[in-house]
Amino acid sequence: ELVAAASAALPAWRDAGPQTRIGVCLEILDRLHKNVFELANAVQFTSGQAFVMAFQAGGTHALDRALESLAYAYAEMTRHPGQAGWEKAAGKGDPLRMTKTFHVVPRGVALVVGCNTFPTWNSYPGLFASLATGNPVIVKPHPRAVLPLAITVKYAREVLAEAGFDPNLILLATEAPGEKLASSLALHPAVKIVDFTGSTEYGDWLEANARQASVYTEKAGLNTVVIDSTDDFAGMCRNLGFTLTLYSGQMCTTSQNILIPADGIETDQGHKSFDEVAGGIAAAVAKLTADAARGVELTGAIVNDGVLERLDEVTKVGEPVLESRTVEHPSFPGAVVRTPTVVKVAANDTATYGREWFGPISFVIPTESTAHSLEIVRSTVGEKGALTAGVYSTDEAVLDAAEAVAIEVGVHLSCNLTGGVFVNQSAAFSDFHGSGANAAANAALTDGAYVANRFRIVQSRRHV
Repeated sequence: ELVAAASAALPAWRDAGPQTRIGVCLEILDRLHKNVFELANAVQFTSGQAFVMAFQAGGTHALDRALESLAYAYAEMTRHPGQAGWEKAAGKGDPLRMTKTFHVVPRGVALVVGCNTFPTWNSYPGLFASLATGNPVIVKPHPRAVLPLAITVKYAREVLAEAGFDPNLILLATEAPGEKLASSLALHPAVKIVDFTGSTEYGDWLEANARQASVYTEKAGLNTVVIDSTDDFAGMCRNLGFTLTLYSGQMCTTSQNILIPADGIETDQGHKSFDEVAGGIAAAVAKLTADAARGVELTGAIVNDGVLERLDEVTKVGEPVLESRTVEHPSFPGAVVRTPTVVKVAANDTATYGREWFGPISFVIPTESTAHSLEIVRSTVGEKGALTAGVYSTDEAVLDAAEAVAIEVGVHLSCNLTGGVFVNQSAAFSDFHGSGANAAANAALTDGAYVANRFRIVQSRRHV
């Protein structure tokens, strides 16, 4: 029924053309913006994010990313003229003249599979890229994060109807846990586009099995930081401490593996041993989370039981540098809050740090040298992928070497972050999210490739 309703809505939306579709989509964003606090509260209470983060990431920044995808979609759809005159000399007679019309034709029904942690931020780019390029969209929210996308669909349907279009251009497909509705929809012959954010296992399954569709996935990876040296040791520790603490590490961009030479590093405070560097990062996390009332505004709450299971599992590996604590939320007594843990593991223990531990879990890893650290990045990220990487060094040659490795394995690199910019945050119209160049994601938010394959150009030609 969902696919039939969406398919019936397609022709009029297709024939409206790029200009009208973009205009209606902008109106949807404006309507969502007018109700951004409703969105923010919905994101907070379904994801466990603290309110400020839910407002930014789930509200305004999600709208930023949606607007960005509309800009790219408009650029790609209007790259080719809609009509052109063609003329060719034909000997002594009149030249051959034709009028050629070029139609932007959508691929078909699009499916957006939402996630629990960032239900709007991760869904909006694909949703609006598909809708703008003429494809009706079925939105399948995560069973534990229905409300933010239900609100989104509600306002989008209102705007579409007001503009004279079938509101079934966007539909909500809710499901019970374990129902596997996403898989049924993803394999439907009429579904031609699938956008997914979530586990590597399911993302790989979609890529392998939804063969009739263009599949855009953002999956898991091994986000890594290489520490070689720094001219601001305190700033480095504060920056990394905030990165590890924000939303209890439940961001697909949060650093997991921190590679530090076993012999230590040179800093503005003199030589620091490995233990001092690891301890400085751990102390920054501990300071941010020491006061419950302030700490929960950074950590938020734990989003699912899988995170708790990993927190329990990680106590059985390595050597704890900072242990996770249970915190009573001062405003929401029933909330499940855990502070981050930092664990020391050996460089040869790739069985541990070579897989993703989604949640407030990070590893400090003593390496033979910075060159060895970069080799670990090359091998682990090269195999498993990553969305972010970071490097700290006062040596330009090291920064260049790190950038060369980042280019090789297709991961976005941040250098010497010590202030208010963090490796796990990206800005629309300024930063790419994911590269599509490694196993963590097969697409980038947002570039031309992300939108251009959601439509085709079909031409007709007539003699003048």
